[in-house]
Amino acid sequence: MNTLVKRFVKDESGATAIEYGLIAAGISVAIIAVVNSLGSGLKTTFSTVSSKLNTAQ
Repeated sequence: MNTLVKRFVKDESGATAIEYGLIAAGISVAIIAVVNSLGSGLKTTFSTVSSKLNTAQ
């Protein structure tokens, strides 16, 4: 029983999995922020192009 407790205390695989999960969450939040900002800019650009094409016809 004593060795089981010692092995459990030394086991860090759960902590590593949590760290990887936090890193993945941080990266996904950064990607979402970039996509949102690029999406707004692209929407404006396409709206401008569309309106200029409509007036050119």
